[in-house]
Amino acid sequence: MLDDFMLRAMLAGIGVAIAAAPLGSFVVWRRMAYFGDATAHAAILGIALSLALSISIFAGALAAALAMALAASALTGRGHAMDTLLGVLAHSALAAGLVAVSFLSGVRIDLMAYLFGDILAVTTGDLAVIWAGAALVVALVGWRWSALLTATLNEDLAHASGIDPRRERLILTLALAVTVAVAIKVVGVLLITALLILPAAAARPLARTPEGMALAAAAIGIASAAAGLRLAYRLDSPAGPTIVCVAALAFAATALAAALRRGPE
Repeated sequence: MLDDFMLRAMLAGIGVAIAAAPLGSFVVWRRMAYFGDATAHAAILGIALSLALSISIFAGALAAALAMALAASALTGRGHAMDTLLGVLAHSALAAGLVAVSFLSGVRIDLMAYLFGDILAVTTGDLAVIWAGAALVVALVGWRWSALLTATLNEDLAHASGIDPRRERLILTLALAVTVAVAIKVVGVLLITALLILPAAAARPLARTPEGMALAAAAIGIASAAAGLRLAYRLDSPAGPTIVCVAALAFAATALAAALRRGPE
């Protein structure tokens, strides 16, 4: 059944959409877009490390993304504005990773595939990694859902409820690193944050509860992956960016619908 490359690509897109939906909702609620960028861009450095040491790309990208996420969490509030600090970390990590890749001798690498994804080249082994990572993220976020919501809503309320906001932030950090590592093959490091944010932002006007927003984000993400792959096949366009473009259109549509419902200010 998995001999069809389009079927493998579709399953990969669905797996990443499922992982990104609940996590993307928290990224939107907590305004962590820059945090996602810093984590994703660090994955290029992990890819260079993986190729140099001849280890799994997933393992290297996961290690680098997790290290960056932990470093960003530790440095936040240490004398610099959060957006400034995360912008510095994100672009420094990306530049360092690209330089490191250029020094690899005797290794053939399709850099564009890592930057923008190569979902049509997904193998059955990649599918196993993507779905295992998606299951881990969904299980982790589902396990701590109530605590994560409380810590996101109000840290003082979280402390009063016996919840440690730093622990919940660490759980989100781990889930984000796993999502980055599994999404590289689908949309690449430059577009991972877009796939996290756009379906969740598109779902926000449609949902009345946090759970509803996460479910709607998953549906929009899956639909974006399916429609994006179909369009990419018909238009002969790059699949990863096309998926993100479809998600962006979904966001524009729901934002416009919400504005029309509100009427003139």
